[in-house]
Amino acid sequence: MTATDSPVDNGVNVEALLGARTAFADAPEIANFRWRAVNSWVKGTHSRSSVETFYGFGEEQRHRTTFEYDADHPEAFAAEDNGVTPVEYVLVALGSCLTAGVAAVAQQRGIQLRAVRATIEADLDLHGILGADPDVRNGFSDVRVNYSIDADATPDEIKALVAQSQKRSAVFDILTNPTNVAVEVD
Repeated sequence: MTATDSPVDNGVNVEALLGARTAFADAPEIANFRWRAVNSWVKGTHSRSSVETFYGFGEEQRHRTTFEYDADHPEAFAAEDNGVTPVEYVLVALGSCLTAGVAAVAQQRGIQLRAVRATIEADLDLHGILGADPDVRNGFSDVRVNYSIDADATPDEIKALVAQSQKRSAVFDILTNPTNVAVEVD
């Protein structure tokens, strides 16, 4: 039996994803989602976020469990290092979204994955955040994602997987296109 004769299982239910796309065509309003996180200050630069509910498919939804995330700054910044920095969460989100896309696209294209590893790095000049140089932006100046993928596919097919994942990644889009952000105080 060749690799093409055995079923591909990357753990992605492509039929359900395609079914959702069909349902969205029939009822476009159910495609409008609202994601949310609640963040609470703990002490110093330490905060804790929880993610429990979201709105989608036309109604409120609930995760199976509440997920909690601690964020802080490292001791080198005179903080207590009780969690990753907020900018590191952005890198985690980007890598997670792109990698999920790689798995989904591979499943849909019949490509069996054996291993996928992404290293995500970003450059940030602290002169901006600290107000030391008003010409330096507060955020990343460059972000790099480097993949190592072991799969039953040619190098060109693997590059195409990553390209399609990038094309459909919500987090990649958020980082590369302006997004309206409103901040209010009650």
